[in-house]
Amino acid sequence: MDSVLSAQTQHAPTMVKLWASAFGGEIKSISAKYSGSQLLQKKYKEFEKSVRVEEIDGMKVVKTLAKKMEEMFRMKKEAMRRLVEAAEEAHLQHEEDPELQYEYFNAVLINEVDEEGNNVELGGEFVLEPNDHFNNLSVNLSLSVVQVPTNMYNKDPAIVNGVYWSEALNKVFVDNFEKDPSLIWQYFGSAKGFFRQYPGVKWHPDEHGVIAFDCRNRKWYIQAATSPKDMVILVDVSGSMKGLRLTIARQTVSSILDTLGDDDFFNIIAYNQEMHYVEPCLNGTLVRADRNNKAHFREHLDKLFAKGIGLLGDALTEAFTILNDFNQTGHGSVCSQAIMLVTDGATQMYDDVFAKFNWPDRKVRIFPYLIGRESAFADNMKWMACANKGYFSQISTLADVQENVMRYLHVMSRPKVIDHEHDTVWTEAYVDSTSRNKKGPSLMTTVAMPVFSTKNETVSGILLGVVGTDIPLQELMKIIPKHLLGIHGYAFAITNNGYILTHPDLRPLYQEGQKRRKPNYSSVDLSEVEWEDKDDFLRNAMVNRKTGTFSMEVKKTVDKGKRLLKMHNDYFYTEVKGTPFSVGVALSRGHGKFFFRGNVSVEAGLLDLEQPDVALADEWTYCNTDEHHEHRSLSQIQAIKLYLTGRKPHIKCDRELVQEVLFDAVVTAPLEAYWTGLALNKSENSDKGVEIAYLGTRTGLSRTSLFVVPEHLSNQDFLTAEDKEGVFNADHFPLWYKRAAEQVPGTFVYSIPFGGNENKSVVLASTAIQLLDDRKSPIVASVGIQMKLDFFQRKFWTASRQCAALDGKCTISCDNEYLPLNKHLPQTGLFFGEVESAVMNKLLLMGSFKRITLYDYQALCRVYAGSSDSARSLSHVSTCVSFMSRGKTMMVPCDTEYPAFVSERTIKETTGNIDCEGCARSFVIQQIPSSNLFMVVVDNKCDCSSVWFIISISILNPSAHNESLKCDRLKFQKDRKRPETCHPFHPEENAMECGGTAGLSAPLTAALLPLLATLISR
Repeated sequence: MDSVLSAQTQHAPTMVKLWASAFGGEIKSISAKYSGSQLLQKKYKEFEKSVRVEEIDGMKVVKTLAKKMEEMFRMKKEAMRRLVEAAEEAHLQHEEDPELQYEYFNAVLINEVDEEGNNVELGGEFVLEPNDHFNNLSVNLSLSVVQVPTNMYNKDPAIVNGVYWSEALNKVFVDNFEKDPSLIWQYFGSAKGFFRQYPGVKWHPDEHGVIAFDCRNRKWYIQAATSPKDMVILVDVSGSMKGLRLTIARQTVSSILDTLGDDDFFNIIAYNQEMHYVEPCLNGTLVRADRNNKAHFREHLDKLFAKGIGLLGDALTEAFTILNDFNQTGHGSVCSQAIMLVTDGATQMYDDVFAKFNWPDRKVRIFPYLIGRESAFADNMKWMACANKGYFSQISTLADVQENVMRYLHVMSRPKVIDHEHDTVWTEAYVDSTSRNKKGPSLMTTVAMPVFSTKNETVSGILLGVVGTDIPLQELMKIIPKHLLGIHGYAFAITNNGYILTHPDLRPLYQEGQKRRKPNYSSVDLSEVEWEDKDDFLRNAMVNRKTGTFSMEVKKTVDKGKRLLKMHNDYFYTEVKGTPFSVGVALSRGHGKFFFRGNVSVEAGLLDLEQPDVALADEWTYCNTDEHHEHRSLSQIQAIKLYLTGRKPHIKCDRELVQEVLFDAVVTAPLEAYWTGLALNKSENSDKGVEIAYLGTRTGLSRTSLFVVPEHLSNQDFLTAEDKEGVFNADHFPLWYKRAAEQVPGTFVYSIPFGGNENKSVVLASTAIQLLDDRKSPIVASVGIQMKLDFFQRKFWTASRQCAALDGKCTISCDNEYLPLNKHLPQTGLFFGEVESAVMNKLLLMGSFKRITLYDYQALCRVYAGSSDSARSLSHVSTCVSFMSRGKTMMVPCDTEYPAFVSERTIKETTGNIDCEGCARSFVIQQIPSSNLFMVVVDNKCDCSSVWFIISISILNPSAHNESLKCDRLKFQKDRKRPETCHPFHPEENAMECGGTAGLSAPLTAALLPLLATLISR
């Protein structure tokens, strides 16, 4: 080999070109023959004159999609309204009975028996049957169950009465499910703490025998019960707060943070003789109560310590000033305002502060929490609450915290109750760990409505609870017209805060299929996935519920970030009326903007559609089989047949999509006979090197044919549900289809699929089928084969025997991926620069490859935790550095910048020399015809192992502890659209219901009543 590349360098490129040409011709011949690509191209060509090519109207697509989403959400909203009406009527007819005894089905105790085999109290026999609509959980479709938090008494009179009258909801639950079979869980969360859930299902405590779930802590409950709010939390850290009191105070503040959502704003001030902002950089302002900000403040709570004296008057003055100034900016909720006071006492009433800042309007509510068992200063704190439309609570132990904190929500809900406004609220996307499907935890949103008392005492503002239902986002995915969006197109939706509701690039879990969720998974902003839009034009337009279009160049990665696609996307967006959501559609220019319509007879189409080698995209909706219970068991092909033959007139199908899938079934039908002929011919494929032939079309139709028995397949997962990137999905075409579409027509793209961290010892070869000989022609299908890796290797060595006989290194690079065709099999699939660092460095210098910078705002970085927070450091990841660490490690969210490398397609051949410590090493790189492959021939006379190709993954703002950068990020607020309704206060509120007013001393009561009379009269 040395002589070939050194003594005869002028001939080496010619020789390598011959080898590459021989191999390219051989492997293309095999790929074309066994895939049947030429036959399929011919069959589509036969219909060229009868089909109609149309440019996709993106605005029409997005508006139609928005209408369908509106209808879906409207049906859920109507179901909730029926529950609200039934609940309020049932409560109106019920007379409270403190002696009421009532046996109900407790979610934890159903079907439990005692030692003698008898049903336990509140248990009873409860029929449960597995139901695939509820993720195959065992449920009861006739009855609901009641869950009571572990820290509450199951037979408390208030709970028993609430459970008794809410039994009336059972009938409505069932009726709702009959009217809309796509409904899943329906529920009523009571202000008393119990949770009624339909269908009935058994709940199981954790390993400690505890069920920590309290419906009143859930976002859907809090959003429905209250209006958005600005809040300042004052925490007393004077010397008297040492020990247990400070521990209780921290837990109280943490529980208050639990009640805040993305439409709320807050800050925390610790006070003694000075004001200490828990986050010093946020002096004098408020921040949004998103998950990241709340977590940040929680970390600082542990650093509070008690000393000195407490100047509460100064703290109240600071809090009022912040709320007033922030409200003037218009950046906060511009709705309700509150000061939460966490202290072990107040020596005076501070009426001068309230008179200056809060009276007579009392727009800021005061919620004092007295920490500890002492009651010496209780009267002063009760007076503050009553004089400022708040509520007083005393918290003596950690066990008292949650129940006492929750009480403020009911006070904040009074104006909404008195106004009798049943505002509908929608949550951001979240993972419900109880709703796991076959692919792991599922994302969903919740629609909820408050339930009010309609009895005469409503002027007091009695919130009975909140009803809600979950909507799996998979249901939204089903109505997306994937066939109209093209191979790289997609639909997405965001909330009024700019957070992603659904987007194909959203990655909510640590690892796909696992249960663990990333800490900030529900607050991923659109700008973090559409990061090329540096000015947030698309995001802000959608947040502000506009209708319009936008275009930009994008860089999308596929194959788990290994491969890069550069495209120009056109975006179309509009609002989803009746919700806080906006929806968008992205179409890639070129073949992604065109669609064609073919036509065949129903009889011919059905005949070919029902063949055993045909399958339809599992997550695409050709016919709606969810609308009627009797249709649920139907496959999509069965539903299409019943729809077209008129035997099931109630089935709703996408007529356009059904027509096109029939067309594709007819056109691709000859491939089945062609593949069968190859499989039956004993002289063909005798070494079983080719294992599978497959095709997919633009309508989600696929066909497969095995050339070996299933047990002998090298890659058992290919084209199965386990191969998530290799099949048609709700939000993407198969990876092999996507990559073939970007290849020059008539050529094949070769790749090695990976599962986990191991290669599958196979090579996939795929090519795209175009309808017309036109650059703008739609890609109608992709076809390919799976072959054994060793079969592929043998073909290479057959075509390049001379290279094998020489002392050199002959390999193939596939889109920067290393395909070793020798003994180095473990290196298969590594980045080429890791294996041939010196060569890759040289290719970059020569311009044969380009480095492109990409960003990942949903990345995870490993934290090496020392003995303290200050010892934590984020690791920079490099392919040539192996980190070792003592102690614990954990993964935390981070933003990263990383490189991708793209070959310059116009360069077909490259030669060069590398200086390796005084030794000149020669190499030749030659493109293999009709493929995405390069042949790499390198001489072995020099050792270049000391040369490293470093691929660093930089953590953006790596000085995560740089205070100024961190502070800027906390302060920065993107555009958001506030909820349309706001109920901050009401003149008819009964301010005397303020927590223990009856216990006020006579002098304080005498002082309060004239004050309230004066304020109310104003």
